[in-house]
Amino acid sequence: MGKPLDADGLDTIFRTARSANGYNGDPVSEVDIRAIYDLVKMGPTSANQQAARFVWLLSQEQKDALADYSSGTNAAKIRTAPAAVVIGMDLAFNEQLPWLFPHAPDAKNWFPTEEVRRTHAMRNSSLQGAYFIIAARALGFDVGPMSGFDHDKVDAHFFADQPTVKTNFIATFGHADPATIHDRLPRPEFDQFNRVR
Repeated sequence: MGKPLDADGLDTIFRTARSANGYNGDPVSEVDIRAIYDLVKMGPTSANQQAARFVWLLSQEQKDALADYSSGTNAAKIRTAPAAVVIGMDLAFNEQLPWLFPHAPDAKNWFPTEEVRRTHAMRNSSLQGAYFIIAARALGFDVGPMSGFDHDKVDAHFFADQPTVKTNFIATFGHADPATIHDRLPRPEFDQFNRVR
């Protein structure tokens, strides 16, 4: 089923892609967001756990709110980005498994405690967050993922109606201003962090 991407595709997603620190002002639309998510949801997760919950921010009011809860230079990046996203993890993801993983009717019960669910929610929402970065890049957008925010305040603002959802990380996205892109930081060679047995 799989076919290798050509060199341009690999560059777009990985080799020449960079984290965005500023944007050129081109807008991001809800149509764009839906196209990104339509790719994100196809990425593999364990037992098809769709643990991530996304809050997409296009309004200046909501981007400003997220910026207010962010630290350092993150706040300015968020305020001036055309779009931002809060990527949460639902600690009650297992409630959705009867329809997401129907060939195992008891899958909901595989995750009986919050401690167990938190481990799986973090793992799979992080995967889905990575799929967001890849999907956005594949569709021609640039992404600025970040930590550096007050989790409790972000949770209270963006997931007030979903108390089982906790924020994993946040990101801005749009079309990067090339002047804001830093040089590539060091990357390790294979033998430094890998073993084949």
